[in-house]
Parts: sequence; structure tokens; C-alpha cells
Amino acid sequence: MTMHALARFTVRYGAELRFAGQDLPRPRRERVPTRYGAVPVDVYSPPAGSPGAGERAHVHFHGGAWLMRYPRMDDWWCRYLAATAGVEVWNVDFRTGPYVAYPVAQHECHDVASVVARRRAAVSVGGFSSGGGLAASVCLQARDAGSFTPRLQVLGVPALDLATDVPAAPGMISPSLRALVRRVYFPDPATRAHPYASPVLAPDLAGLPPAVVLTAERDTLRRDGDAYARRLAEAGVEVVHDVTPGVDHYFLTEDPTRARTTMAMVAGEVARRLA
Repeated sequence: MTMHALARFTVRYGAELRFAGQDLPRPRRERVPTRYGAVPVDVYSPPAGSPGAGERAHVHFHGGAWLMRYPRMDDWWCRYLAATAGVEVWNVDFRTGPYVAYPVAQHECHDVASVVARRRAAVSVGGFSSGGGLAASVCLQARDAGSFTPRLQVLGVPALDLATDVPAAPGMISPSLRALVRRVYFPDPATRAHPYASPVLAPDLAGLPPAVVLTAERDTLRRDGDAYARRLAEAGVEVVHDVTPGVDHYFLTEDPTRARTTMAMVAGEVARRLA
């Protein structure tokens, strides 16, 4: 409960990564219908005159271990992507623990992305950390339900395996944090290996959208992203897999110089796939 309530006061991630988009106006707030009711979404518009801006959208899911409900933690990224890729960015304010448990956030994120896909001609999805896990889950849900077809999935340092313990090694994502996430958001052990909770454990990854998978050399979640990128490629899915050397889970903040290259690559992929 403390992580949820204090996120807006404690999260200070990405301030040094505001490379573009700070002159964009404040995002407009929309409420998008889902199976659980309306979900708030902040919509960032690209610069005026961006080609096809009203037809292209990227749906973003923030991090926070399914315990922080604070989409503005990724304001810097949403602004950068809107300005650099020239697309709308829909930043989803999905619900988190302790007020809901799996699969509410997964379902809300899918439902919002599905609505955006009905309103826009081309849609991609993405997120960081738990948000990367949500993006992967959304793509699996969309494939299985036939609800929509994302053009791209951007998985940044994704959490993709909630059924397996994280290594007891130095790093930001610790065994104690994993235990907390399980206890609060995945309280039923039987659900933790479900493909929509742990996408890397899905039996079949064929038919999923092209992916950009970003992992960090020292991140204890690196094995999730590495394994998913490998399995996607084996299933015939196009994959760009980029590993930032020498950094932990906050891979962009820890190396802002390298981050410029990484962020530009992702924005280029989003723009290309949504063109």
C-alpha cells in the first residue's frame, strides 16, 4: 500500500532523459471503457504537422511492479516518443495492487489498447519493467482473442516470468521485491505461470507482432528478456534485441549517453512500423 500511495512523491526516474518533447502541451485526459469500467489515459499529441499523426498511436504501460499506479513516471518517455516518432502516445492509468490482483491490470491494458486500435489505423504497444510484461501480455491476449493486431511491441527490461524466483544477486530487482509482488498482485500461485502473467512461459509465440526487446547487462530480469527475444525469433517473429552493457534495471538513467542511441532506435522502429 505504501508503494502505491507514495509513488508520485518517491519516483524520480528519467529526469535526465528529457531529450525531446518538453515543449509539447499537457496531455489530454480520456476515459477508455474496459470490462472493469472506464480507465483514465493520458494522451500525448505529436508536434503539429506530423504526417499521419491522427492515425498512428503507441499505447504505453508504465512500470512500478504492479504496485505503483503512477503513469507520470514515464512522462519523459511519452513526450520523447510523441515528438521523435511523430505519433500519439496513450499512457494508461491501469489499476494496481493492493486494490486489485491479477489479471485486472493485464485485462485493462488489453482493453484500452483494443479500443485505441479501433480508433486509429496503426497501433503499437510497449512498456518498461512490469509495463513491458504487460505489453507482452497484451500482444498474447490480442492474438488469442483476435481483438486487434499491434504493429510492434516494445519490451523494455520486461518482467516476463512471475513463476520463477529472481537470482539472489546484487541488483535493483531483489528476491524480496519479487516476493512482495507475488504476495500482493499475484497472490494465487496457480496463476503465476499463466501466459498472460508470465509471457515467456507461453507454449506458443507464433503469430505475435515484431518486437524490440531491451535488456540490461546486470539486471536480474535480463534472463526474462533474453529468453523471450530468443523464443520470439525461434517462432519466426522479427526481433530487435538490444543489450545495454554495464547497467542494472534503470538501464537508460544509468547511462544517459547510451540512452540517446537506444531511445532514438526505438522511436525509429515505432515510426517505421506505424508508417
